[in-house]
Amino acid sequence: MTAITNVQMLSPWAAYGTTGSLADFPWTAGTLTPGVGITCTGRQVILVWNTDGANPYTVTFTSQDDEQNRAASITYTLAAGDFASFGLGLTNSKGWQTAAKLITVLVSNVAVKIAVLTLPDGYP
Repeated sequence: MTAITNVQMLSPWAAYGTTGSLADFPWTAGTLTPGVGITCTGRQVILVWNTDGANPYTVTFTSQDDEQNRAASITYTLAAGDFASFGLGLTNSKGWQTAAKLITVLVSNVAVKIAVLTLPDGYP
């Protein structure tokens, strides 16, 4: 399983500068199987991008059973060129992460890229 790099966002008071890569983040190609793994900290926003210019593709977040017995994964369709954001990494509750604190994401085509932004220190 491919691991996705968690990129910590700069705080609103950080020195961003006018050039450089302080606010940049990488996009990682998703995989059809076994998916990519995001180590959950409870402070992450997951971004997805369909880089294909003509075809829609899906992204699936694999659910884990929770205390309400919910076991439904999320499958979301991205139109060609679409971006979407998901707050599934903004909790440490059961439901999206495995016992090993891993969120599993599958894509229907490698044209779907994934990035994970972690809130700066001092934020919830």
